[in-house]
Amino acid sequence: MNDSTRCGYIGLIGRPNVGKSTLLNHIMGMKLAITSRKPQTTRDNLLGIATRGNAQMLFVDTPGIHSLKRGKTARQINRYMVNQAISTLGNVDVAILLIDALGWTEEDSIVLKYLARRESPVILGINKVDKLRNKTDLLPLIEELRDYFDFKSIVPLSALRGHGLKSLEDEIIEHLPLGPHAFGSEELTDKPMIYLASEAIREKVMRQLGDEVPHRTAVGVERYEVKSGLTEIDAIIYVERESHKSIMIGKQGKRLKSIGTQARIQIEYLVQEKVMLNLWVKVRSDWSESDSMLKKFGYV
Repeated sequence: MNDSTRCGYIGLIGRPNVGKSTLLNHIMGMKLAITSRKPQTTRDNLLGIATRGNAQMLFVDTPGIHSLKRGKTARQINRYMVNQAISTLGNVDVAILLIDALGWTEEDSIVLKYLARRESPVILGINKVDKLRNKTDLLPLIEELRDYFDFKSIVPLSALRGHGLKSLEDEIIEHLPLGPHAFGSEELTDKPMIYLASEAIREKVMRQLGDEVPHRTAVGVERYEVKSGLTEIDAIIYVERESHKSIMIGKQGKRLKSIGTQARIQIEYLVQEKVMLNLWVKVRSDWSESDSMLKKFGYV
């Protein structure tokens, strides 16, 4: 380590659907986190390791923080997601609060309350500036937000278009602590490939059936076997209703085949070799409330 070597954890924090996973993917230069237009796509924390010379940024992509319904109507999976995000705040060196350029919302205020309890420096990222019809609207928004919190900096950006990412990285690196790198320069994440494979399958479900079968699905990989030049995967897509199973399979199995094909292509991109993917659909009405099932999927 030389005197300028820096390394630290950066929490990507925000309400659902503000583009945290998209931001991580574009910083990483690869599709590591799954994305969809549906909020709450991210269910648990995902580490992305980005090494830039003497600086190593350890990004933690978190589920969107949202208000939980009271009583039994708050599903265990939703509690898990929010707890994952909140627990991250106490373990990061820098927090990135990501909001939508269309304006501050009450949900953003909820997230800020959690951030205000921590001592980590907070950088405000105003995402999706490419959606603004009138770019002059950005300046008064920035001035307004300066009064909300002692942000170390405010960075307008478009994660999808890749705009402003260099400025954001420069701000992050400035606030990282001095110290040796925690991972090798070639490492990209600490997640096993079996996890990334299950997430790839879930993404294709979300993208194809996000309206018909919203968030009531989970993926369990039953077998992951690497052979010479071939990775074989058996996975089960769990749904909560028989009607969801019919939708998932589709007429003559076409929908499930389409999901499998798209997921296989994504997994082949990750493992850089041929993949044989077998998918089944099972009904488990209480999976999102079952401790054993949540543990099976890693939601513990």
